[in-house]
Amino acid sequence: MRPAIILFAKAPVVGRVKTRLEQALGAEATLALHQAFVLDMVDKLLTLRDAADVELHTDIQTDVWRHPEVTSRTQIHGDLGLKMLHAIGQRRACIVGSDSPTLPAAHLEALLASPADVALGPCEDGGYYAISCRRTHPEMFRGVAWSSASALEQTEEAARQCGLSVARGPRWYDVDLIEDLRRLGREADLPPHTKAWFAGRNRP
Repeated sequence: MRPAIILFAKAPVVGRVKTRLEQALGAEATLALHQAFVLDMVDKLLTLRDAADVELHTDIQTDVWRHPEVTSRTQIHGDLGLKMLHAIGQRRACIVGSDSPTLPAAHLEALLASPADVALGPCEDGGYYAISCRRTHPEMFRGVAWSSASALEQTEEAARQCGLSVARGPRWYDVDLIEDLRRLGREADLPPHTKAWFAGRNRP
């Protein structure tokens, strides 16, 4: 069975996406930024479609990002760990978030190629931008404090406690705060939708 690479993203609803940037950007600009990130991530994942099936899983049902080569699904209710376990199921899969639009596709290829049961793409803030699983366990996310600086280490420890082997892939960064957005804006090679967002406003 081919592996799956799954993009987790919130549906584009004003006031519900990237809330830590709203005060600085305003709700409409924040929504447009989120939409740009998701579109660029979908394009990136489609470059890997020869090696993996591409899926988009949103928190609520939406038709906004429908694509003929992308399977769209709705996440179940529950915390992030439960959502990820359900999305992966009994298959080999990699889940990636939508907050790293300049993430190199090669980083995801490295995670998919890892021989470990669980391979994590570490973020500089202590979380992770992606998780690739060859095997799972129902308790592999027990005790993880999501959106914290300890999420990566806690996930690794919980997985090991379940008897799963764990590895880390290449490091990258999420765009969560205004400082992250300024850093993104300084990158020389922005993907097209994110680049268009910056072009339409003054740099933050």
